[in-house]
Amino acid sequence: MEHRITREELSLLLASARPPLLLEALPAKYFEDSHLPGARNMPHDAVAELAPTLAPDKATPIVAYCANAACQNSHSAADHLKQLGYTDVRVYAEGKQDWIGAGLPVEQGSAVAA
Repeated sequence: MEHRITREELSLLLASARPPLLLEALPAKYFEDSHLPGARNMPHDAVAELAPTLAPDKATPIVAYCANAACQNSHSAADHLKQLGYTDVRVYAEGKQDWIGAGLPVEQGSAVAA
């Protein structure tokens, strides 16, 4: 069963003392245009390659997101992470469109090297 997280829940977690690893599952060009604060770029088709570097501990709390509710990249990335043995993976299904629509801040710029 897929675990989803709402914008409100995610916002609270990101402001907490132990925020989750936030992963944008879109290609780098979309990440560079805008991404949620503190997010790392992990395109859905590069999970196997990037996950060991971005999250070496498979118990790391992870939230994956993509463009909007219609975008399936975050679901694909989350499924792949679970197949790789990650145990605390959630999806912010409404994604970047919902976050920006609520007037919350985003960052711009290149993906941080893994």
